[in-house]
Amino acid sequence: MPSLIAALDDEADILELLKVNLKKAGFRFEGFTEAEGLYRFLEREKPDLLLLDLMLPDMDGLDVCRNVRRQEHLAGVPIIMVTARDQETDKVLGLELGADDYVTKPFSVKELVARIHAVLRRGAPPSEASPIVVGPLAIDPGRHKVTVAGAAVDLTSTEFRILHFLASRRGHVFTRDQILDHLWGNEKAVVDRTIDVHIRNLREKLGPAAGMIKNIRGVGYKIEE
Repeated sequence: MPSLIAALDDEADILELLKVNLKKAGFRFEGFTEAEGLYRFLEREKPDLLLLDLMLPDMDGLDVCRNVRRQEHLAGVPIIMVTARDQETDKVLGLELGADDYVTKPFSVKELVARIHAVLRRGAPPSEASPIVVGPLAIDPGRHKVTVAGAAVDLTSTEFRILHFLASRRGHVFTRDQILDHLWGNEKAVVDRTIDVHIRNLREKLGPAAGMIKNIRGVGYKIEE
C-alpha cells in the first residue's frame, strides 16, 4: 500500500498543491488546516510521515511536534517541518523536538518530494539485520525496538538509525560527516548541528545508558560499554 502522508498547514492552497503532487508521486495524502483536525485523525490513523507548518492560527507547529512525539504509538513517525521561518535557531529547535528534516517556504515541490522519499528511505535499518546488545542496551532492527535494562525507549526514526549505526560497530569512532552520509547520502540536512542535536536527544532518552555514547572531542561519536 502507498505511504500515507499527513500535512498540517493553514493555507488551503498549499494543501491542495501537496495533495495533487504527492498523489502524482504515488503517495496517499490527508491535509489539515488546524491542529485539532490533525489530532483527531492521529487518534485513528498512523501516517508514514508528517509535514508540519510552524506558523498556525490555533497552535504553534513546534508544540504540535512536541505533542506528537509524546504519543508512544507516533514516536517513530518521521516529521518534516515546512515553514517560512528560516532562522537556524528555529531549525535547531525543531530538531530538538524530534523533527527529522526542515524545508523552508517557498519550496520546490520536486525538492519536497525528494526529501520525503529520502526521509522514508532512511527509516529503520533492514529488518533482517541482527539484534545488537551492548551492556544494558538492546537494539532489535526487525521490531524497530530499543530497550535499556529491559525498559522500552521510544525513538524517532532518525534517532534509531543513528543509534543502530553507532552500535553496529561498537568502539569505532564515526565523524559527524560519516553519520550524515549514512543517514542522508546526497540529501544532507542543512543544519551543521543536526547530529549533535540528535545525539543530545538520544542521551536524554537512554537514561542510565546515556554515557555509552561517547563524544570524542574534535572527531565524532562512538558507542562502548
